[in-house]
Amino acid sequence: MTMVTPQPLDQEDEEMLVPHTELLEGPQPVQGPIALDGTPPIEAPQPMEVVGQAEVASTAENQAVEEQPQASRFTWVIENFSRQTNKKLYSDVFVVGAYKWRVLIFPKGNNVDHLSMYLDVADSSSLPYGWSRYAQFSLAVVNQIHNKFTIKKDTQHQFHARESDWGFTSFMALSDLYDPGRGFLMNDTCIIEADVAVRKVTDYWTYDSKKETGYVGLKNQGATCYMNSLLQTLYHIPYFRKAVYHMPTTENDMPSGSIPLALQSLFYKLQYNETSVATKELTKSFGWDTYDSFMQHDVQELNRVLCEKLEDKMKGTVVEGTIQKLFEGHHMNYIECINVDFKSTRKESFYDLQLDVKGCRDVYASFDKYVEVERLEGDNKYHAEEYGLQDAKKGVLFIDFPPVLQLQLKRFEYDFTRDTMVKINDRYEFPLELDLDRENGKYLSPDADKSVRNLYTLHSVLVHSGGVHGGHYYAFIRPTLSDQWFKFDDERVTKEDMKRALEEQYGGEEELPQTNPGYNNAPFKFTKYSNAYMLVYIRESDKEKIICDVDEKDIAEHLRIRLKKEQEEKEDKRRYKAQAHLYTIIKVARDADLSEQIGKDIFFDLVDHDKVHSFRIQKQMPFNLFKDEVAKEFGVPVQFQRFWIWAKRQNHTYRPNRPLTLQEETQSVGQLREVSNKNHNAELKLFLEIEIGPDLRPLPPPDKTKEDILLFFKLYDPEKEELRYVGRFFVKSAGKPTEIISRLNETAGFSPDEEIELYEEIKFEPCVMCERLDKRTSFRSSQIEDGDIICFQKLPQAQAEEKYRYPDVPSFLEYVKNRQIVHFRSLDRPKEDDFRLELSKLHTYDDVVERVARQLELDDPSKIRLTPHNCYSQQPKPHPIKYRVAEHLLDMLVHYNQVSDILYYEVLDIPLPELQCLKTLKVAFHHATKEEPVVHNIRLPKQSTVGDVLNEIKTKVELSHPNAELRLLEVFYHKIYKIFPLTEKIENINDQYWTLRAEEIPEEEKNLGPQDRLIHVYHFTKEAALNQMQVQNFGEPFFLIIRENETLEDVKVRIQRKLEVPDDEFSKWKFAFLSLGRPEYLQDSDVVSSRFQRRDVYGAWEQYLGLEHSDTTPKRPFTANQNRHTYEKPVKIYN
Repeated sequence: MTMVTPQPLDQEDEEMLVPHTELLEGPQPVQGPIALDGTPPIEAPQPMEVVGQAEVASTAENQAVEEQPQASRFTWVIENFSRQTNKKLYSDVFVVGAYKWRVLIFPKGNNVDHLSMYLDVADSSSLPYGWSRYAQFSLAVVNQIHNKFTIKKDTQHQFHARESDWGFTSFMALSDLYDPGRGFLMNDTCIIEADVAVRKVTDYWTYDSKKETGYVGLKNQGATCYMNSLLQTLYHIPYFRKAVYHMPTTENDMPSGSIPLALQSLFYKLQYNETSVATKELTKSFGWDTYDSFMQHDVQELNRVLCEKLEDKMKGTVVEGTIQKLFEGHHMNYIECINVDFKSTRKESFYDLQLDVKGCRDVYASFDKYVEVERLEGDNKYHAEEYGLQDAKKGVLFIDFPPVLQLQLKRFEYDFTRDTMVKINDRYEFPLELDLDRENGKYLSPDADKSVRNLYTLHSVLVHSGGVHGGHYYAFIRPTLSDQWFKFDDERVTKEDMKRALEEQYGGEEELPQTNPGYNNAPFKFTKYSNAYMLVYIRESDKEKIICDVDEKDIAEHLRIRLKKEQEEKEDKRRYKAQAHLYTIIKVARDADLSEQIGKDIFFDLVDHDKVHSFRIQKQMPFNLFKDEVAKEFGVPVQFQRFWIWAKRQNHTYRPNRPLTLQEETQSVGQLREVSNKNHNAELKLFLEIEIGPDLRPLPPPDKTKEDILLFFKLYDPEKEELRYVGRFFVKSAGKPTEIISRLNETAGFSPDEEIELYEEIKFEPCVMCERLDKRTSFRSSQIEDGDIICFQKLPQAQAEEKYRYPDVPSFLEYVKNRQIVHFRSLDRPKEDDFRLELSKLHTYDDVVERVARQLELDDPSKIRLTPHNCYSQQPKPHPIKYRVAEHLLDMLVHYNQVSDILYYEVLDIPLPELQCLKTLKVAFHHATKEEPVVHNIRLPKQSTVGDVLNEIKTKVELSHPNAELRLLEVFYHKIYKIFPLTEKIENINDQYWTLRAEEIPEEEKNLGPQDRLIHVYHFTKEAALNQMQVQNFGEPFFLIIRENETLEDVKVRIQRKLEVPDDEFSKWKFAFLSLGRPEYLQDSDVVSSRFQRRDVYGAWEQYLGLEHSDTTPKRPFTANQNRHTYEKPVKIYN
């Protein structure tokens, strides 16, 4: 018998698919809500392969599409189940969401000893190319004795041609299914249920978060998803948002320089914007640059730093203490003696709690562990003031919890065996309601206020998806604490059910449903790398206060006005952009623009067109009508206007080329733009020529013939080092410069008979070309034409070169072209400018370091070492500039195709040329008896030998005896790879990636017998990786002599004495011979020497005596990689 029924109207989405938690299996969830509706029941067609009769014989094909349910339950009753001989069975076809489905089962298992069950697209073979559909579904085997024992599993999937079925290979054990006492087979009948919910796949190109959810997301700047998830969480704590709005700010503040204003602006936009919000203003207010935005940091760390910064900014304001009121709780650390009456307590505050995940099943287990009592006894007794050493109990209890409880789950831990951070993906449950008064207040101290009910409800779940070296952050939040959850994933906000926000973020393992039933063998289980990382709970008794109303009256008026204006400007820009194709931008330059810009903003050519007046004109407007617009704007009647078209010359200069013709002025603006601009951008650039009479009134433009040339003039003053625009006028092409001398003198304010020098400014890219003009040669002969620039100055005197830095126009323009402001930063403080110098790109290496030395008041410039800047990372490059290798300043500043304006400096103790002839090595010296190694920087000439290094070390360290001999080892990943010969040159020794270790040679090693062996001894531990055991080395490796016929029992005595390990700990150690990573465990009676090859075999480090034990040694204060720029940056908010 087969039945299809719709879901009841009053049933919640999450109830439909909730499995028994301990049986949850399935793939990673696909985001999105489930569509439910309550359309009438539909009956499916006759069965295909299954024994059993349908109650109604109507076919699905006859049903109208609009009547078909979006979510339905299909029930499949299979009689004579144990006698089924087919390997696989298909159910009847049933229809949900206008799609045909069927259930596929393997009664005896799909090559496993479990029932295998899948949901299948019934008509997949006949569907058109490229089809796909999405369904969220559960499959169940009904328990016919008691429904609560029904086994139900759920998942979701995007079905398509290559994956037309999806489900569970190991649904339930066959032994349970066929056991008549279990209730799954009654009268040899099995009942299977499939709950299927079909929804449209969201097209996120057109998805509108505000329309779908009422909320908007935050844009990701590169790697700021960790920040976005935290900001959304804080924003959705209304009391916090209200406090931010009430922080004092003024209309004169700039968001990029004020954290309170930037946060107010961000929160306002989240509240009132229609689209996702950018966070650049906020990160700029933090003092972050682009590089910081591409560095992924830790949510927990950012949360602390941001709250501390806001707490500081709130001091002295009406909202002072808000952070404490919301997030601050207190606990009591205590030590209580058992045998005497002595107790020590200390009260501490917390803003968040770090809870262990590893070894804990859920939040309550973590709290149990947090308050666990530690016994101080034996060697670890407590020193109790007047009572001396005493047995004691040590622990933590809570005095009070805050209204908003932030729980940081310790998903990341330092793995001492691997010497690295690892992510804990274990399953870890957290409840919707958290009762911290449970078991008679077991977490509370005697001083706690018992009248406060510490019952909390879950507000948000911050999720990390990925591994220890990166991943993605997003948040599940229920802003009003209703049953509706929302997922905030950067720009996208979606509605989610409770199961998605809670159970699916527990972590742990899932079984991947099979895609090709009949071909797969065993189910594939995988670790879920998406799991909860931070939880925010709100106390039930405080939720009315915390989840308060926040509206416009909470927002400062100046902020409302500013942000509404921003919104209007944004809308104007959008409209402007949408209509851009109908308009032409006309940029009109005038004499006033040339006077304003030349000598200040620009020195070459005539004008920066981006800084002149622009008109936005409809393309259809006739140019003559445009002249009316110009007349209104500039007050120059149409008859006095003459327009010139600009042209780009072959030498890359841009000059007025010719006046517009009368015929051109009758054309439309759009046609004229196309004629004048071959690049077809939306701009038309013009020069407006206006003649002004003696009475300062405009005059009609003079007639222009082919003989008339329009020239522009700049005046240079070498004393003031000043270049300025002094006007333009027409000259005859047959005329000579001598004919205009008196007019130029008058323009410049010189006496009429002043001797002047004239230069033609020809080009400035790629180099400056400015040539003296022969005053006695005609303009035509000198190839002068319309739009040319003539620079002039008083005739330089003989002593001018000594008197002025730049005595003539060409030298001044050369200087302007190459001058460069450089910001110098100390290499120790790479974020802060120390000083700036105006230099020339043509300055030599010596010129630059000399100027820096002068600035630092340093006598010897050769002690300055410079390091270039990486424009992409905004950090110093890893290698400094070698002495005189960079020829000019420009060589120091170029980074790929960019020119930086930053250099880093350091002051050396010896001159750089000397230092470059030396080699500096970091050597860790291991004393024969002292435990901790000490790192020494050894600086010697490059031609020195290892013997010289060891002699230098002897002068710096304390030896066990005066005649001690040293050796130098190369250590990498806790293995000894090389003993350096004393004669080896140090020039090619690399200390960037390997650790160099110096140590005394034990006396016993100096006189090895013919049968003695010097073997490598390493510490190791074993751990599972990629489904196999792998050896991980740790700790300090060492050499050991083994004698002929010496047993492991004898060797162990010497090892224990050498390492000073206590008996109880040493008894737990295991010993193995390892070759190429494979351990062969040894017995006390084994002869150790028989396992090892002769000495001096290459690769001896891969054959060693391994000491297997847990790594409890503290981390060493030095690192294998000494590269100065590989450190991981902490989160910093600078402002």
